[in-house]
Amino acid sequence: MNAISDINSQTKKERILVIEDEEEIASLIQHNLEREGYRVSVVHDGDEALKAFREQRPDLALLDLMLPGLSGLDICRIIKSDNDTKAIPIIMLTAKGEESDIVTGLELGAADYITKPFSPRVLIARVRACLRRENNAAPDKTKVITFDNLTIHPGKHVALVDAAPVDLTLTEFRILHLLARKPGWVFTRYQIVDSVHGENHPVTDRSVDVQIVSLRRKLGSAGKMIQTVRGVGYRFAG
Repeated sequence: MNAISDINSQTKKERILVIEDEEEIASLIQHNLEREGYRVSVVHDGDEALKAFREQRPDLALLDLMLPGLSGLDICRIIKSDNDTKAIPIIMLTAKGEESDIVTGLELGAADYITKPFSPRVLIARVRACLRRENNAAPDKTKVITFDNLTIHPGKHVALVDAAPVDLTLTEFRILHLLARKPGWVFTRYQIVDSVHGENHPVTDRSVDVQIVSLRRKLGSAGKMIQTVRGVGYRFAG
């Protein structure tokens, strides 16, 4: 098998990059995605994954954490630190299910997280939900949000404090954008998870709190606009 196999190039649906070193699992994922009409590319190691991200610019990537060479977390860290690829949503696939792994993946910018073994129906549902969130975000891409010294560019996935860019993960940016779109509104932790990651996402209250703490720290003086509503959740006081 070639390192990269392009399938169904004539279909019109989104392109999905599958990064999985176990060929049986990769083939199963590829088969189910193609059956739904998606264009699928498969790679089996970290170096080929980075090359595919930059050459193909997929609409979404399914990334296994346990890979030869570069790990999935390393790949996610590299992709999310590159302005040319950071907006590509990544769904992590892993046999690990500990809370710390979920939090780490989300903090690095993963859009979703699925633990093995998983059913093809769940996988397809997560892929559809993730792509739908990306497509539904399109109307907001031209609306720049500004409060005091904070400016948010949704289309560019950029937040500026005192005109200087802030290095946010994709998840942190989405939380900030969600809160800032409706200043004064209180969002529960579950509402934040559902809006940013989709319903039934396996994320704990603590993971949301960890991301809020990180977001406030990165925003510096602007972080005070994210307020805690004790016993409920968070709001943006712009």
